[in-house]
Amino acid sequence: MPFSQAQDRFIAPARLRPQLWRLMLGVGLILVIYLAWMAVIGVVVTLAVGFDGAGPIMGQVGVGSTPLSILVLLGTFGGLVLGTFAAVRWVHKRPVASLFGPRDVLLRDFAVALGLFLALSVPGIFWVLASGNVSPGLSWQVWAIFAVPVLLGLILQTGAEEIVFRGYLQQQLAARFVARWVSYVVPSILFGLLHYAPAEMGQGAWLLVGLTGFFGLLMADLTARSGSLGMAWGLHFGNNTLAILVFTTGEALDGVALFRLPYSLSDPSSVAGLLLVDLMGLVLVWALLRRWLRGR
Repeated sequence: MPFSQAQDRFIAPARLRPQLWRLMLGVGLILVIYLAWMAVIGVVVTLAVGFDGAGPIMGQVGVGSTPLSILVLLGTFGGLVLGTFAAVRWVHKRPVASLFGPRDVLLRDFAVALGLFLALSVPGIFWVLASGNVSPGLSWQVWAIFAVPVLLGLILQTGAEEIVFRGYLQQQLAARFVARWVSYVVPSILFGLLHYAPAEMGQGAWLLVGLTGFFGLLMADLTARSGSLGMAWGLHFGNNTLAILVFTTGEALDGVALFRLPYSLSDPSSVAGLLLVDLMGLVLVWALLRRWLRGR
């Protein structure tokens, strides 16, 4: 299937140096810089609270059980951004801006996708609250203090994942392979595996991997058809904001949510209905965004 004009424009910078050895070297560089960034964060935390206190705090970061641990966790994604920027500049010798697509398209599509997601989420939020099946999480007073920093952290976290998976990997694979499925499927599988967390999710760990991988496929399609990261980033940001700042099931990343739901991903049967509704909502948003792209 031939590339669309928008996708061809998005891939063009990656075609200058599409060799697979460069991609492997770039992925290795991303991992090295990410690990180095994690080490820096560990040193900063140790200097701030002392050696004895650093261990428990870094342990909390892994599950995001407090507002501060959520912020530190989101901050770790800065390493992915720096690593990808380095790979693009040093290995592929192309501008960092080429990861994002045209600036005006990026900003417009981000706003459109986020706005549509929030508009369609509002009825569901009110329905969940009216059902009475939620319990309080963080107090409003504490939540208000951390809401803006967490939102900025979510911009970083979702942006980092989009830059790596829908930017760098999708572009380079599309530049190297004619078959479109390669640039869609491979990054989506890796994206899903990144969310494999059996310690927190138990029996639902692979279910989460599958759902996340499917989400990645939808984002890959929107990125290709729009020619920028804007739509995928906006939709990803909206989804994670709802899942971290508003509702949580309590297994992980529940340190700053306003409400807790009486379900558990570790028991897939208890959360199947909620996941189905969530999945249908994402597919609806994707379909509407596809329709909007055809008409613009």
